[in-house]
Amino acid sequence: MTASQPLWRHPEFAIGARETRDVALGIGAWGLVAGIAMSKAGLGPVFAVAMSLFVFGGSAQLAALPLMVQGAPLWVIWATAFCVNLRFIIFSAGWRPYFQSMPRLRRLLLAYFTVDFTYIAFMRRFPRPGDVRAQTAYVAGNVSVGWLAWQTMTLLGVVLADVIPERWGLGFAGSLALLGITASLLADRATWIAAAVAACAALAAFALPFHLNVVVAIAAAMAVGVLIDHFSPPRFAQPAKEDA
Repeated sequence: MTASQPLWRHPEFAIGARETRDVALGIGAWGLVAGIAMSKAGLGPVFAVAMSLFVFGGSAQLAALPLMVQGAPLWVIWATAFCVNLRFIIFSAGWRPYFQSMPRLRRLLLAYFTVDFTYIAFMRRFPRPGDVRAQTAYVAGNVSVGWLAWQTMTLLGVVLADVIPERWGLGFAGSLALLGITASLLADRATWIAAAVAACAALAAFALPFHLNVVVAIAAAMAVGVLIDHFSPPRFAQPAKEDA
């Protein structure tokens, strides 16, 4: 395949799209909950859609919205959203060997579209850096399905927020969908340990105001993840050369 052909014609594009399709229902359910939450929080349709398009961070949006409704200080809202999104720094560092040769604009677009599932699925598909075009095509296919599922259902949630009754329990359904997606991201011992630490920290700090236990959980999980990564063998370590 030549470099002049569009990415969507690359075989890896279809593979990436197919893998996201398997979790698109969960992404859509969580997007619907996010759309309803933004509308219930008092954001008008224009601002809600703009937040979904420009922020495109479901966990950060849903963490910030209750704080906005409660009138939390701005620094608490910013700190919460910042901590929730800290994991993307780790994603960026992990992808640096793969995409460092790409132009900056493309890397910025890659950063915008990247979500948790895309990063984990990509690292499973490409344990080591290789063909940049194949890797880019895979990411493009993966994020296109996820982005469309999220934005479509978020818009639907904004439009139908006043129509869908609370007794349907969509918030609980969305939480179950998120748990399903999260479970699919637990790929190895390190992620399981980090998830367990986050759960314990969130419960231990539950009494903190403004849902700050979420910030504590994220900080604890990231600290454990960094320690595990520090003491683990290098991902791309070169094999030792034998003496002649």
